[in-house]
Amino acid sequence: MRLIPEPSLRKRTTLRLGGKALAEVWIEKDQDWEQLPELVQDFGGTPLVLGRGSNVLAMDAELPFVLIRQEGGLSEFFQQRAGRGEAVVQGGQTLAGFLAECKRRGWSGLEGLIGIPGTVGGAVAMNAGSYGCTLGERLLGVQFWTAERGLFWLDAGQLRTGYRLFDPGIGEGFWVASKAKFAFAKSEPGKIHAKMREVYFHKKATQPILNRTCGCVFKNPKPGVSAGRLLDRCGLKGYRVGDMGFSERHANFLINHGQGRSTEALELIAVARERCRGQFGFELELEVKCISK
Repeated sequence: MRLIPEPSLRKRTTLRLGGKALAEVWIEKDQDWEQLPELVQDFGGTPLVLGRGSNVLAMDAELPFVLIRQEGGLSEFFQQRAGRGEAVVQGGQTLAGFLAECKRRGWSGLEGLIGIPGTVGGAVAMNAGSYGCTLGERLLGVQFWTAERGLFWLDAGQLRTGYRLFDPGIGEGFWVASKAKFAFAKSEPGKIHAKMREVYFHKKATQPILNRTCGCVFKNPKPGVSAGRLLDRCGLKGYRVGDMGFSERHANFLINHGQGRSTEALELIAVARERCRGQFGFELELEVKCISK
C-alpha cells in the first residue's frame, strides 16, 4: 500500500479541475483492503474511488476525501474456453491497455470503447458504452470490496445493468469494483484493429478526445434523443464561461481551455439545463460525477 498526503484533484482528473483531498491510498495487493477502513477513519474523511479521473468534475476547494486507487494489472488469467476468450482484469488497469491486449489475442466485443481514457473498474461502475457496445454485455462477474464483507464475487446475473447504469444490489454503502471477469468472441486481430481504427478516427473527427474533457456531461434523456444534439440546437457549441466551454465539435463535452474553474463549469451546466428545459422540455441528468464537500 502506498500513501500520498494532500493529493491534487486538478492533477488527477482529465478535466484538470479540483482542489486537494486529504490523502490518496494506492491498493497494491488484496491484503491492503483489510487496512483501508482504519486508514480512512484515521484521516477523518470519506473514501472516494478515483480511477483516471475521466468522468469527474471536482470542485476547486479543500475536499474531505481519501482517494482510493488501484494498481493496474491486465489479468490473473487470459484463456480460451469453448470457442471464446475469458479474462479476469484488475480494476485499476487502464481500459486502453486492456483493449490493446484483447486486440492482440483476437478477442472481440469492446472495440467501440476505444478512446475512453478510464480504468476497467471505472468503466464497469458506470457501465461504459460507446458505438453499439457496453462493458456490461461482456461481464461474467465482478469482484467487489466492502468494509463489511471484504472481497467477494457476484455473477453477472446478480447485477443490474443498463444505459449508464450499474447496480450490484449491495446497498448504499461504499463499494469498489476491484476485479472483473469478461467473455469475448474470437476474431482476427487485423479485423479488430480495423474496427478500432475506424471508431477512433470517427471519434476524433466528432469529439474533442484530445482536449481536457471529462467525457459526456449529460446522459441522453431518452432512447433516440441525443443530449449532444439538443445542446447543439440550443446554440451551445463553443459556448464559454471564462476558460471553460462546450466543445465546438460536440456540445455535450466540456473543455478546460487553460485555467478553467469549477464554478465556470457549474455555470455552463446550469445554462445548458435551463435552455434544454425551456426549448425542449427535457430535464438533463448528469453523466459526469460531481465531487464537492
